[in-house]
Amino acid sequence: MARMTVPEKIAQLYGVWVGVDAAAGNVAPHQHEFAAAPPDWEALISSGIGQLTRVFGTSPVAPEIGVRAVARSQRQIMSAGRFGIPAMVHEECLTGLAAWQATAYPSPLCWGATFNPELVERMAARIGESMRSLGVHQGLAPVLDVARDMRWGRVEETIAEDPYLVGVIGSAYVRGIESTGVVATLKHFVGYSASRAGRNLAPVSIGRRELADVLLPPFEMALRAGARSVMNAYIDLDGVAVAGDPAILTDLLRDTYGFTGTLVSDYFSVAFLQMLHGAAGTSAAAAELALAAGIDVELPTVDCFGEPLTEAVERGDVDVALVDRALERVLTQKCELGLLDQDWSPDPPAISQERVDLDDDESRQVARELAWQSIVLLSNNATLPLKPGRRIAVVGPRAHDPGAMLGCYSFPLHVGVHHPDVPVGIDIPTVLEALRDDPAGYEVSYALGCPVLDGEDEDIAKAVALAENADVCVAVLGDKAGLFGGGTSGEGCDAKDLRLPGRQEELLEALLATGTPVVLILLVGRPYEISRQSDRLAAILCGFFPGEEGGPALADILSGRVNPSGRLPVSFPGESTNQPSTYLAAPLGQRSEVSTLDPTPVFPFGHGLSYAPVQWLEVKHSPSPWPTDGTCELAVSLRNASAIPACEVVQVYLHDPVAEVARPVQQLIAARRVELSPGETVTLRMELHADLTSYTGRSGQRQVDPGDVELRVGASSADIRETVRMTLEGPRRQVGFDRVMAPDFHQ
Repeated sequence: MARMTVPEKIAQLYGVWVGVDAAAGNVAPHQHEFAAAPPDWEALISSGIGQLTRVFGTSPVAPEIGVRAVARSQRQIMSAGRFGIPAMVHEECLTGLAAWQATAYPSPLCWGATFNPELVERMAARIGESMRSLGVHQGLAPVLDVARDMRWGRVEETIAEDPYLVGVIGSAYVRGIESTGVVATLKHFVGYSASRAGRNLAPVSIGRRELADVLLPPFEMALRAGARSVMNAYIDLDGVAVAGDPAILTDLLRDTYGFTGTLVSDYFSVAFLQMLHGAAGTSAAAAELALAAGIDVELPTVDCFGEPLTEAVERGDVDVALVDRALERVLTQKCELGLLDQDWSPDPPAISQERVDLDDDESRQVARELAWQSIVLLSNNATLPLKPGRRIAVVGPRAHDPGAMLGCYSFPLHVGVHHPDVPVGIDIPTVLEALRDDPAGYEVSYALGCPVLDGEDEDIAKAVALAENADVCVAVLGDKAGLFGGGTSGEGCDAKDLRLPGRQEELLEALLATGTPVVLILLVGRPYEISRQSDRLAAILCGFFPGEEGGPALADILSGRVNPSGRLPVSFPGESTNQPSTYLAAPLGQRSEVSTLDPTPVFPFGHGLSYAPVQWLEVKHSPSPWPTDGTCELAVSLRNASAIPACEVVQVYLHDPVAEVARPVQQLIAARRVELSPGETVTLRMELHADLTSYTGRSGQRQVDPGDVELRVGASSADIRETVRMTLEGPRRQVGFDRVMAPDFHQ
């Protein structure tokens, strides 16, 4: 650092987005306003480059070609700069590496629905291995925003409406991807999902307890899991833009949590300090504000951290110490990755392969397992599983569209949609194709019914006629994922209410009127309000964009070859279609006689049915009292009396009847997926530390209180099988980042 000039130092603090232009399609807010070609490449690399942005994820490029492009660019960068420092390469990787021909895994809501952190960790390791083989060093995932308002378009990118579940599953993703040497990036720190009215990139006005007790715990858990990078949230929090807030990005993240990795800006968020927030008058002032707050790297491309910052430092308007602080973090991370080793090679491992397979059999198998375990059976009146040879009318806009399986950050919908002449690159069977190919020998007919949006009367009539002549109708409805108005779900695709988009509810009512049993399959990015139809449907299955293997996985469940085992990571709302409530409501947020709006969900958080329900035998617990600095033990015995494999997700909710502040009536503090073979009995044991009862008190500090609590043990937030009353005994304790955040399980 001492030998570097100011331009050389600052060059390490920004990314460069090669190949982005206005024709590439928007994948970030206001991208069209920043889509000008970057500065002259030869001139730019003479001082070095901090990061290369989305070499594989900007346009469809064969991985064999992309690998060579990465190696070529790295050689040019190393040869041009005085110190030969290579660039870090980053990519999006939320539902798999966002690259052409790479596996498209299920969406994060599916991860939450599995309640299976071990499987999510396996998926993330597969993603990390593919990234590492291509020369990618950093992945922009996982998203740890807790879903707060289901109208928000990015609900599909969240894991759940519960901070414990988000933290456990998000931490598993971090462990998986970091195990391969790829840097995981936590996003979006913090508050993004709590925007007013569910609007994307809107102001956030929440109290410090909602921030501390709902939105921050997943980040705390994932930081302790080993994440080495964090990305700021776009929003302003109570009027202060997070990208320029040292209280959040330095005092909290670094001083309190002890984070020592790199803090990268969300795309264009440094420029947004001037453009959107009005917190800076010039690009240089925006750069200084971001640096002072704690942002180390400006992404996606050179802007405020380029000439404006360089000139300001050289004039003496910006203290070079701010640049040095960020530079030390960036170079330290490059050292950790081996990029400054003398024997480091710019050739990625896959460069020697004639064909790079990013969607191999093992990856597809992991995608299938995730899909199996994430699909939720919401209701069933004994119609499922479908008997072999049945006449099935498959109807609906999501029945025969490969995109119905994918979220907005999958490559085909994120980038490929802007290149319609390029093949999708991976095989994505639809529900219709999977049922037609099913070994159960169904007699399958198909009608569109209506598109996701709009539609014609005659198409609905055709679907009705088809259903009338079938034994059962399978209606596949839901969302089209997209970006910035390109869909009904996804970034920038917020919903005005929670009714099914377009004419889909009208189609569903017409199908129900036929008298033919209707099985509803929802392929959605958020929960929708289906209370008017739920009691009349023969069965309801929900898949939250279950990935490239989602179609076959749904057929496996419809036929009964696989027993459904997913559980809802988000509640399905009742008749009040515009209520942004989650199950984490205090008493005043529950149904009452003083309001005409009832927030009670139709299908609650944690709900999910099975073809072979597991028997709950008994719940044992250690004797009260429970020390305020100690543990209590629970033991839950389960039995599978059926002839097929079965699964239960044991859930433990805390109810604290008396506290300094209004707390949720109940909140998840432990959950474990338990698999049982036919005839098997299993006892799940767990140790719950008193830290799990902590909350943010009136002092603003997190505390464990003595007093009575209830541990509600059950199969969902509304299906409590046993209530264990315990008394916490001992002094009130203040706890912090080093507290126990998850239970210990033994089986």
